[in-house]
Amino acid sequence: MDVKFMEMAIQLAYENVLAKNGGPFGAIIVKNGTVVGRGCNNVTTANDPTAHAEVQAIRDACRNLNRFQLSDCEIYTSCEPCPMCIGAIYWARAKTIYYACTKEDAAHIGFDDHFIYQELGQPMENRIIKMEQMSFNNHDLPFRTWETFIDKVTY
Repeated sequence: MDVKFMEMAIQLAYENVLAKNGGPFGAIIVKNGTVVGRGCNNVTTANDPTAHAEVQAIRDACRNLNRFQLSDCEIYTSCEPCPMCIGAIYWARAKTIYYACTKEDAAHIGFDDHFIYQELGQPMENRIIKMEQMSFNNHDLPFRTWETFIDKVTY
C-alpha cells in the first residue's frame, strides 16, 4: 500500500470532473511499484456504460503489459468499486484493491449501485430486467467446441 498511488487515482478523478469527461472516479494499476495502467470514468463522453475508471485502467494495464491477467498488480481507486468493476477486477485476477471513498459516499452524490446488489440477490424471475434462456438445436455449439478445442488459451 502506497499513499502516492492513491493520491494519483484521486488526482485523476479530480481532473476528470474538471474536464467534464465523466464521473468523479479514477484508478491506477501498479505492478512492482510502477504504474502500468490508468483510467477515469468516461461513461458520458464515450457513451459507454462500462467505461468506469477501474475497467478503463484494467484495459490500459492489459494493453501495456500485453496480457489479460493482472495477478501481480494492485489497483488504487478513488472509490469502492461497483459490482461491474468488482467482477472485472476478479476476472483480471488483481491481487489487491485499495479504495478511498466508500460506496455510501458515492450514493450520497448520486452514484448509487445498491439496487444492483439487491438485484443480484433476487431469483432471476424476480429481477427488474428479464432474463430467459433460449435453448434450441446447437445452442451450445461454441461451448462443446471449446471443450474439445486443442489450441485454446485458458483463463
